[in-house]
Amino acid sequence: KQQVVRSVVGVEDMVLLPDIKDSGIVANLKLRLQSELIYTSIGHVLVACNPYKWLPIYSEDVMKRYTLQQRVDVPPHIFATAEAAYRNMIQEEDNQCVIISGESGAGKTEASKQIQAYIAKVSGGGPQVQQTKKVFLESNPVLEAFGNAKTLRNNNSSRFGKYFELKFDRFGAPIGGLVTNYLLEKSRIVNPGRGERNFHIFYQLLSSQLADSLGVKEPAASFAYLSAGGGKAVKVEGVDDSAEMEVTLNAMKSVGMKNGQIKSILSLVGAILHLGNIEFESIQMEGVEGCRVITKASTPSGIALRKACELLGVDAKAFVRCLTV
Repeated sequence: KQQVVRSVVGVEDMVLLPDIKDSGIVANLKLRLQSELIYTSIGHVLVACNPYKWLPIYSEDVMKRYTLQQRVDVPPHIFATAEAAYRNMIQEEDNQCVIISGESGAGKTEASKQIQAYIAKVSGGGPQVQQTKKVFLESNPVLEAFGNAKTLRNNNSSRFGKYFELKFDRFGAPIGGLVTNYLLEKSRIVNPGRGERNFHIFYQLLSSQLADSLGVKEPAASFAYLSAGGGKAVKVEGVDDSAEMEVTLNAMKSVGMKNGQIKSILSLVGAILHLGNIEFESIQMEGVEGCRVITKASTPSGIALRKACELLGVDAKAFVRCLTV
């Protein structure tokens, strides 16, 4: 076992606070956060304070310090929680569950990724097991591209809930997994909040080499669904959408998607952008007010309709009927 050097600031386990009140808890968390100690325990519960900057506390060297260590013998850390869950599963031969909760921007997504990274590192296994780990870890960029967005409080906010389930053999080697997502914020597609972005995948697609072939080689502000949040919401400081798209594409391939499947998915993403630019006009039909799609080929609406139908592989006239019936 490696000896873990610990610098104690405040109280690491707040069960031991002399004054267990809201004010005492907040003061202790603040004191530790000021020293860049973002993790604090309350018994078996781990409290994490988002420092809103990257800290060098997730390296492989740090992982080694927590491997085979009891939680009471090491400073509070997400790795200590992952280690306890993993070892308990092996020793007790029983299912373990880690619940991650918090408000937007608290760091839930990062916490879940660090738990997965830790277990992938310490669980060992041969080539087939390593491939299983790779698939599970690579699912994160795919989920984030299609389910995360910039909000007023968080540049990479998950707009859905997710349940990760890892399956292991009796020796602790991962043999498979399941990701269940639910409550996706579908309304964001048509109405992102002011100052917020739509889902990452739209901006990644626009900045990629695939944009031209999918008919979306245009500025984000030219699409109604991407301009609704305002001009300042189009770009995120420190985020390269083009590079992120490469990560997403590699991840889609790593989880087993074929090139044809990836093209179909991205064609649908491009079609959604064009659908947002289709416009309607009011008409009178037998004394009743109605509407119809503006289909004239030379208009922005007509162009968007044509491109959307091409990407969806449907007949434009039949599609218009579906929109207005």
